[in-house]
Amino acid sequence: MHTLLSMSSLRVFVTALAIALLVTMGRVAPDQAEAARAFFVFGDSLVDNGNNNYLLTTARANSPPYGIDYPTHQPTGRFSNGLNLPDIISEKIGSEPTLPYLSPELTGQKLLVGANFASAGIGILNDTGIQFINIIRIWKQLELFQEYQRRLREHIGEAQAQRLVNNALVLITLGGNDFVNNYFLVPFSARSRQFSIPDYCRYLISEYRKILMRVYELGGRRVMVTGTGPLGCAPGELALRSRNGECASELQQAAIIFNPELAQLIQQLNIELRADVFVSANAFQMNMDFINNPQAFGFATSKVACCGQGPYNGIGQCKPLSNLCPNRSIYAFWDAFHPSERANRLIVEQIMTGSTNYMNPMNLTTLLAMHSNH
Repeated sequence: MHTLLSMSSLRVFVTALAIALLVTMGRVAPDQAEAARAFFVFGDSLVDNGNNNYLLTTARANSPPYGIDYPTHQPTGRFSNGLNLPDIISEKIGSEPTLPYLSPELTGQKLLVGANFASAGIGILNDTGIQFINIIRIWKQLELFQEYQRRLREHIGEAQAQRLVNNALVLITLGGNDFVNNYFLVPFSARSRQFSIPDYCRYLISEYRKILMRVYELGGRRVMVTGTGPLGCAPGELALRSRNGECASELQQAAIIFNPELAQLIQQLNIELRADVFVSANAFQMNMDFINNPQAFGFATSKVACCGQGPYNGIGQCKPLSNLCPNRSIYAFWDAFHPSERANRLIVEQIMTGSTNYMNPMNLTTLLAMHSNH
């Protein structure tokens, strides 16, 4: 008995010694890389967390009152009063928020957390957002993702880098600007003269397919794709197009055609790839729930933006001199086009645990649990 005890004590000691040696030799880094799941974000202003602050562009959220409810109470480039969708997802998966790819702080161990490549104003199409001058279009975001991977390989080696990217969660949010800031931006826009809405939606889907396949080629294996929100219900569109507060029908119609086609594309891609690589998030329905019945979710209004001017606070940008609501948590919209932090939290709840009405083929909790042993 005495010998057995000392043998087990010895084993514990040797193990402890081995761990201590590994730590001092700095060989535990690969395990750290695996411990937290990396997160990569692509898309537009709904998910941009500050890249546009590093660019000469008009599509910026770098002045107060943006960020008024952020932990630092300062504007960060997020189009929100506080946290945006990726921040809240990071919080839910137990990871620190990703840095914007253009941030000089994104080096060394920070690379293991992932990166946010999103840029406000961009769309699926290259001609979307040209009025904002200098923005990181989606194909450029994917080039930067390749550059990121080169930097990651230098830091942790080829095999580890590959594993980190394959195990990462990827979020991509595109499409809203292709309607709001392209097709419907001005009457008789170039794209609206070229395409009917159903044909335009089909064209967008065919272009989106190329983008999603490129994400797969670059190593994305758990890719969450959000559809557009109810475009016609944003305060910015109510201010321009609504007579008595009803959602603008043309934009709603566009979203109602586009979103099911996107969900269908994702289903097809998964069949072709013989794996559930892509998950579609029904952002349209997630938003419509609280837009149709704001009081049920604790909102006083889903029509008036918290920050802005003109009807529904929907005209122009949110600026230091704009009207500002004192209590952001009772507004579904923060500015003319972006949900408040509290609305974003409701959306993320559905992303995490929603039924197949919201998340298809599975919600994020299931997706992460399924792959946690790989």
